[in-house]
This record gives sequence, structure tokens and C-alpha cells, in this order.
Amino acid sequence: MKPIVMVHGITDTGKEFETMILYLQKKGYKTYTIDLIPNFGTADLRDLAQQVKQYINHKFTPEEKIILIGFSMGGLVTRYYLQRLNGINKVEEYISISAPNNGTNLAYTLPLKGILQMRPHSQFLEDLNKDVKQILANLKCLIIWTPFDAMIIPANSSLLGIGKEIKVPVLIHKWMISDQQVLNEISNFLQ
Repeated sequence: MKPIVMVHGITDTGKEFETMILYLQKKGYKTYTIDLIPNFGTADLRDLAQQVKQYINHKFTPEEKIILIGFSMGGLVTRYYLQRLNGINKVEEYISISAPNNGTNLAYTLPLKGILQMRPHSQFLEDLNKDVKQILANLKCLIIWTPFDAMIIPANSSLLGIGKEIKVPVLIHKWMISDQQVLNEISNFLQ
């Protein structure tokens, strides 16, 4: 089984994935998390993606393929790694959970660098979205979102129009990485 690397959202750490880690380890997967620093929206998401690249390059051999999961802001960081830092050559399956792929109106609340990049139509998102379908076309992708997301506004901003997109009725954004239905969808996707 390929190892799974998980990348957290804003103000989170890898510890947020505890339920998912236990679930996936019971299925036989080796799991890894990275703690992005800083994690509260002040850093350029491109710099955080460099941290992901360095972690993966250090942890795995050049030939070793991985599964990559990005949650919330981590979904944008992982996409930048995939689309702009040649991560596409390292990753075989990609899972995006409640990421602001087309921005979130909540990003208008603070003028911090990373948060500005999560605004709808930001230069960062326009750049990533212009070729997402072409670059990620050969990658097995799962996009999971909830219509009740109060962090990703509008909630359907998580959709990318690629891979398998699944709507799960989870009430709270952070619960997306511990909800049993989400975990089952991930397991089904990886089999």
C-alpha cells in the first residue's frame, strides 16, 4: 500500500487528523502528517507548498509514489505542490476535503497574505484554476465537500469539476476529517 501524506488547514496541525489516521492505519496504510509553519494565514501558500515538497522529498525515495490528502487551506497548498512544484510526478491519488478551490468569501475578513490568496478570483487561485483540469487529468482525484460548510462560502466553491466529487452532509467544517461517511468514501476511493 502506498503511504498517505495529510496536509492540514489554517490554524491546525497534523494532530487534527487523529481520527483519520487511526481509521486508515487499521486499513493497513502508513500515514504521515506535516505541520505547516506558520499555520495561521500569514504565510504565502506557495511557501507552505515548498514545505510539503521538502517533507515529501526527505521522507520518501524518488521512485516511491504516495497518496496525498489536503484539508481546507491544505487543499490549496497541496494543489500548488501538485500543479507547480512537480508533485504530480510523485502522487498517484489525490484527495481534497473542503478546500476553498474557488475561494471563500470568509477570506475577506483578514488582510493576511495566505488568507488574501484564498479570496475568490485571487491571482493565486486564478493561476491554479486555469490549468487544473489539464494537469490533474491523469491523477486519480477525490473531491469531498459539504453543503453546510461555514468556512468555505459558498460551500460549492470546493468543487473543481475533476475526478470524483462527493457531497457529504457534515454540519461543521472541521468535522469533515473525522466524519465516518467521509472516512468510508476515502476508503472506497483508495480500494
